[in-house]
Amino acid sequence: MTVKQQICGMAATELVEAIRTKQLSPVEVVDAHLERMEILEPSIHAFCTVTAEAARKNAREVEARILRGEKIGALAGVPVGIKDLVCTAGIRTASGSAAYQEFVPDEDDVVVERLKKADAIIVGKTNVPEFGYSGVGHNPIFETTRNPWNLDLTPGGSSAGSGAAVASGEVPFAIGSDGGGSIRIPAAHSGIYGIKASMGRVPLYPGCRDERYPGVSSWESLEHIGPMSRTVADSALMLSVIAGPDPRDRHSLPRADFDWMKSLDGDLKGLRVAYSPDWGYAAVDARVRRIVDEAVRVFERDLGCTVEIAHPGWSDPFDAFWAIVAMDTDLRGMRAMAAELGQKMSPHLVAFLNHPWTAEDFTNAMLTRKAVVNKMWRFMNHYDLLLTPTLTVPPFPVHCQGPEKTEGRMVAPTQWLSFTYPINLTGQPAASVPAGFTDDGLPVGLQIVGRHLDDRLVLRASAAFEQARPWRNRWPQLLAQAGLSQ
Repeated sequence: MTVKQQICGMAATELVEAIRTKQLSPVEVVDAHLERMEILEPSIHAFCTVTAEAARKNAREVEARILRGEKIGALAGVPVGIKDLVCTAGIRTASGSAAYQEFVPDEDDVVVERLKKADAIIVGKTNVPEFGYSGVGHNPIFETTRNPWNLDLTPGGSSAGSGAAVASGEVPFAIGSDGGGSIRIPAAHSGIYGIKASMGRVPLYPGCRDERYPGVSSWESLEHIGPMSRTVADSALMLSVIAGPDPRDRHSLPRADFDWMKSLDGDLKGLRVAYSPDWGYAAVDARVRRIVDEAVRVFERDLGCTVEIAHPGWSDPFDAFWAIVAMDTDLRGMRAMAAELGQKMSPHLVAFLNHPWTAEDFTNAMLTRKAVVNKMWRFMNHYDLLLTPTLTVPPFPVHCQGPEKTEGRMVAPTQWLSFTYPINLTGQPAASVPAGFTDDGLPVGLQIVGRHLDDRLVLRASAAFEQARPWRNRWPQLLAQAGLSQ
């Protein structure tokens, strides 16, 4: 294994230490990851915009500061990918749409500001479905992002490129956003870790907040931004940098009263854990059931928890969720955009915009959200954690929105997302950890949901499961085929 291959296999926490102690330079770390991107991008298309020249320049600047003995940030020299729905000043943010194909924001999103201040090195923007209105990874303007575990399949979305980039070692971690599961979906399908902290832990602006930009301004009451990584510690490290209040986001919470990295410590003995394998109504693929059942047994057998099968008790709230997405959308602005773009806009998005939404659709949806939240907090009064599959199916072929049939039942093409979007209605912290693999080598995720604001326990549970069932050293066969053995 070459030095560059070793570098790309290191966790962000390891890279930070190696750079701080001058065992590695930021320049060689960035060069190693950019070289891997050059090799793999023709196959996986994780990035829609690569900023190699700027990344190398920034790496040289960080390296010079280290050599001068100056203070450096908590992520100094570590490469990071930024989801292409997240605004980056001076770097194209196309959001997967022809309407924004050449759009260069005039300001950074809050999380990008904070990553830069921590001296992380942005290597590019990761691909998304158009405006994030989908759980997969294709859009009208860029190459389709493909799953590193099987190039014929989707890596999940909407943080599709972030999932594929992390899974293949193009970056140690990346920014994702999650309005209905879009961190947890690609984490599950790509075989990595992803967490959305409690609503408001990580502030957003201008994304979801800036009224100037139809499409970009959507999902305001549902969206979270968070890390995607190969280890739980790497996500905790990123959260330690990007979390905390900001006046530009009215939902933002005060700074956490705990240390993000120390949250990983401790056992789970004595915790009461609920396991809902299907919410009581969802069709779930038999392979997913088997793998997640076994992962849940780890919590009882190895980690000392008491696990009970239980459901919060709501009926499928998807229609309410989708109406809230519409309510958060600039329908007038996006309908005008759709009329102008015509066939250049994704058909499923055009259909969503052209739906004759009514005021009652929106008020009914808000009442359903209240009912879901109330059922959930009452349910969580009895449990410390809730476990579910992250998704109802393993990865499926690209260029569709979802399977039409699961567990022998005909289902809507959004049904495979049954476990993720309810947790956006409640705003609770939730993570997807790699639960295991199907017989043909496809990753399956386990979702860990905490009580309102109990991000610390979600991280501790994630770290405990990772220690019991480590996954970071399993890599897609694609790497070996490309001569990048890990």
